[in-house]
Formats: sequence, structure tokens, C-alpha cells
Amino acid sequence: MHQENVKKTAYLTVFFSLYIAQAVPMSFFTTALQVILREQAVPLSIIGLLQVIKLPWILKVFWAPAVDRHCNTIRDYKRTIVGVEIVYALLVLLTSIFNLGAIVPSSFHFLIVIILLALMASATQDIATDALAIRTSSHKQRGLLNSMQSMGSFGGSLLGSGVLLMVLHKYGWSRVAQCLSVFVLIALIPLLLHKKLAFQQENKVKQRATWKDFGLFFRQKGISRQVIFLVLYYTGIIGVMSMLKPFMVDLGYSMKEIGFLCGIVGIGSAFVMAYPAGLFVRRWGYKRMRVVFAFIMFLATISFVLLSLSHPTTLLLTLAIVVLWGSYGMGTVVVYTSSMQHVRAGREGTDFTVQTVITHLMGILISIICGIIANSIGYTGMFALQGVIALASFFYTMYMNEQSKDNERNTIQEI
Repeated sequence: MHQENVKKTAYLTVFFSLYIAQAVPMSFFTTALQVILREQAVPLSIIGLLQVIKLPWILKVFWAPAVDRHCNTIRDYKRTIVGVEIVYALLVLLTSIFNLGAIVPSSFHFLIVIILLALMASATQDIATDALAIRTSSHKQRGLLNSMQSMGSFGGSLLGSGVLLMVLHKYGWSRVAQCLSVFVLIALIPLLLHKKLAFQQENKVKQRATWKDFGLFFRQKGISRQVIFLVLYYTGIIGVMSMLKPFMVDLGYSMKEIGFLCGIVGIGSAFVMAYPAGLFVRRWGYKRMRVVFAFIMFLATISFVLLSLSHPTTLLLTLAIVVLWGSYGMGTVVVYTSSMQHVRAGREGTDFTVQTVITHLMGILISIICGIIANSIGYTGMFALQGVIALASFFYTMYMNEQSKDNERNTIQEI
């Protein structure tokens, strides 16, 4: 029993390390860099270019089939992950040569290109890591495995946009960038030490993935229900999260207070709740838990509707933020677990990447739309609309479960 727990811990550590290695530098570059450059009076038009560095995590779907085609064995996956991780670390290290205290526009453009290439390597590592996770895990293991994925992502955000920003002012850009590159390499150690990784079952598919598989994913029988689920599930709370900081500014909170409540308390809640969510998914299954988590997300949106009707106390606002981010942390686990159930053999990385990109794109779109809505009808109206969408998501997950039960009954009757 003890040996089994050690093996499980070692296996989960491999993926937690790889996922947090992706998230920390990316979070640092996309948040801390904005603050640093603005302190140096860099024009907002140039700072706006920072949004470009997020593109690899949207566009990675186009080279995901190449990763699936290249990786046939455990060794192939390890070589790919280690190779791109080394490139990732070297590119992060290269950013340390820049003096951000006196950066000129031409140098800044070069820095953007380096970061862009670094996050392309990070996105490639993510494709290979996702595929390896799917192929080496059983259905029962995926709840906790997806907890590691969520905890790595939220933990990386917590370190990259919170802790490192505080460390930065004491040690400077170069020192932090150098430490980040070392951290990325250290994260490879659990993977290199784990000698017993094995596929749950070998792929018998002769034809490997091609770029056409991106489109063929949407032609699968019954996949439309999963796509609607991905589009709808987060939508109810993403708008609330995107407008949370402006809402707090209008309530009179300082940047320091907003940073603590959103960056530390909020993301910390998501990080903490991702682990028990994985345990719940393992115990009761992702189908049942996605309904429960959808209802909690609905309650989170309603709490902000009520808060927007008056000037809330800091305690009530903090509790609402904990519920909001905690429900988001739990929701990510069931989204990742559900996505892993909807992949084709030999195309695991491609299919999982397609599904995560759908959620990323919806997050961007909803954030933009909710900003327009809040500007037009106010926070209360926008939060209420998000509540309606969250309620629709809750009912849709119940509908999906009923459809799944009907299909199972029909299958039994046919037998």
C-alpha cells in the first residue's frame, strides 16, 4: 500500500512540475513586464504589444498534429519535452541580458520576439505533456491528474504575477530571469527520474496525425455536445472575473489591495480547491461533479449581483472572491477531465489542445463583451447576465448527463 502511494505521488509530481514550469515564466512575462515598462515611462502603444506573446497558446493547435505524429513511444515524449524545455530555459535566460531600466523601442521589439519564441517552446511542451498525461493515465487517475494540471497553472500564476513581482523590486530583472531559467530546468528532474512511465494501452492506429485533424475533430459523432459544454461552462464566471478589478477600483480599493485580494487570495483559492476537486471527480465521476461545480459557479455570480447593489464590506467581498476563484479552480478540473475523455487514439495532443483553445478563445471573447455590457448597463446588469448564463450552464450539464444515461440504456437494450 505504501509503495503504491509512493508510485502515485511520483507520477503526479512529474506532471505538476511540468505544468508549473509552463505557467510561472508565462505569468511573469504577461503581468510583471507591463508594470516594469510602465514604470520606465514606455508608451502604452508599445506595452500593448505584450498581448502578442499570448498568441502561441492560441495558435499551438496548428502544430499539435506534428507533435502527435512525432511521438510514438515514452522515449519520444520525454525527448520532446526535455528538448523544448531546454530551449525554453535558454530563451528565458536570454531575456536577462536586457536592461529594462533604459530599454529603447528597438530592443523592446527584440525582447518581445524572444519571449514569443520562449512561449512557443512552452506551448509545445504543453502539447506533449497533455498527450503523455492522457496516454499514461487510467480513467480513474484523471481526476487527480487534472488537479495537478490546474494546480500547476494556478500555482504558476500565483508565483509569476504575485511573488516574483515582489522579489523583482529587490533583485532586479536579470537575476529573476536567470532564476526562472534554472527553475524551468529543475522542473524536468521528476520526469527524468521516473523510469516506469508506461502507456495504459498501445495505439494501434497506423495513420498518424496530420494538420487536417484539427478540422476533423469537429466531425466526430456527438462531439457537438462537448463543444457546447466547453463554450458554455466557464462563460458565467469569466465575465465576472474580467470585471472584478475595475469593480474594486470603483469601490475605492487601492492597487495594492486589489493585487492582494485578486492575485493572492483569489488565485490561491483556485490553487487550493483544485486538489479536493480532483478527489471528488475520482470518487463520484466528472459527469456528476461538473453539475455540482456548475451550480457553485452560479452561486458565485449571484453573490456579485448582490454585492453590486450596495457598498459591500471587505469581508463579504473577500468571501465572494474566494467562492468565485475556488469555483473556477474546481471547474477547470472537470473541463480538463472531460476533454481527456474526448480524444482520438494517435491524436491525443491535437484533440486536447483543440478543446483547451476553445476555452481560451471564449475567455477572451467574453471578457471583451462583458466590458462593453458593463459600460452600457452597469455592473449589476452585467453580473446578472452572467448569472443567467451560469444557470444555463448548470441546466445544460444536467441535460448532458441525462443524454449520457439514455445512450447507456439504449446500448444495454441493443445488447
